[in-house]
This record gives sequence, structure tokens and C-alpha cells, in this order.
Amino acid sequence: MLKRPDPFQALCPTRRVLDRIGDTWAVLILISLDGGTLRFNALRRRIENISQKMLSQTLKSLERDGLVRREVFATVPVTVEYSLTELGRTLAQTVNQLTLWAESHIGEVEAAQQLYDRGLTPPAATPALSRR
Repeated sequence: MLKRPDPFQALCPTRRVLDRIGDTWAVLILISLDGGTLRFNALRRRIENISQKMLSQTLKSLERDGLVRREVFATVPVTVEYSLTELGRTLAQTVNQLTLWAESHIGEVEAAQQLYDRGLTPPAATPALSRR
């Protein structure tokens, strides 16, 4: 019988996946590619402030994880396109839900941050939410 992964354990492989999901650049790349295939420079233009090195490293990690497909075309200069794999699409759907949550609740988060920064306590969460 297979033991269920426990991400609270230091050596659990699930942590690597959670690290990927928690990486800002990976999330932005997944969201960008969810709209369709893009070339390297198009991705770089789409994601402000990402360096060429960081984009390259993150794409390689996503490719290694089976989330992104890299396709090279023998042109001069060489053309490289990136797209999501089927597995990558399933993660992009989840990431898009997180993005929608962030967009819907950014006002509340910013209000809580302002209260906190002024030394005030943000209002308590509703009992139903605080139990989760």
C-alpha cells in the first residue's frame, strides 16, 4: 500500500511541487502560457522585471517538471517556442483560480496591511473562515 505524501515532512517530494507553485516567476509564466504558445522574448516582454537569466532558469525547471514544452525550430536565428503540456494546463487552471482570488481580495489584503503597518489589529476573520 502506498503511503500518502506528507508535505510537512522535510523530504516529501510534494514540497518541490509546492515550491514551484509558490514561485512568482513560475506562476506568471504558467498564466502567460495558458493563453497559448509564446516565444522566449514575448514571454520576457509580457512579464515585467524578469531577467533573461531568471526566465531561462524558470522555463528549464518547468520543462523538467513536465509542465512546459520547449520546441526548437531550425531557422536563422533559431526560433524557440514554449507552451504548456497537458499536465501544465491542469496546474495553470489552479493557478488561474489563485490569481482570481488575489484580484478579488487585493483591496482587503491592502487594507489589512495598512492597519498592520499602523500598529492596529485587522478585524477578526469570520468564524467559518478562521476554522479552515
